[in-house]
Amino acid sequence: MNNQQFFEQIKKAIIEGNKEESVALAKKAVEEKLDLNEVIEKGYVPGIQKVGEYWEKGEYFLPELITSAECMKAAMAVLQPELVKAKIETKSLGKVVIGTIEGDIHDIGKNLVSSMLGANGFEVVDLGADVKLEKFIEKAVEEKADFICLSALLTTTMLGQKKLVEMLKEKNLYGQFKVMVGGAPVSRQWAENIGANGYAENAITAVNEAKKLIESAD
Repeated sequence: MNNQQFFEQIKKAIIEGNKEESVALAKKAVEEKLDLNEVIEKGYVPGIQKVGEYWEKGEYFLPELITSAECMKAAMAVLQPELVKAKIETKSLGKVVIGTIEGDIHDIGKNLVSSMLGANGFEVVDLGADVKLEKFIEKAVEEKADFICLSALLTTTMLGQKKLVEMLKEKNLYGQFKVMVGGAPVSRQWAENIGANGYAENAITAVNEAKKLIESAD
């Protein structure tokens, strides 16, 4: 089997949500000493991108999306330590600090956004749910992040998104991080009103929006 066929097998495993196969192929890539960056860029990433396309067309639904993201995560858990061992840097599209705002314990949507960003080449620092605004800023500064992503599922906690933008301005950090907001009560209009850089209504649009923001900054 040539490399191209191997990449196609990987892509198929991710699209079909076959976790066992996704992991087995990652292990095989390691055993056969293949270029692991190439394996990720030509096998795993096109697979998860295709899943995103199917989702946008309405051919895939939330369960398929979650399953494929989990396959990707499991495969990366095999590949990442090998890349570190070989001191090979995977090409990160950007670093994201993400979490659900203080007072809000909803994290299913945020977890999916986190998984999909990670699966699509972003480095993700997930702070979890019920996170203090100060913590977002401290972590973003510490990690030299490109993005701060704030999820809010309650109308009361979405005000925290506005407050965070104000805090960045007070600390002269506004513009240093791209702020993306999301969650059930949140809209693009709200994002624009509070001075956020981006808005995403779901995990796939979060990936597309983040990519757009990175490209526009280059």
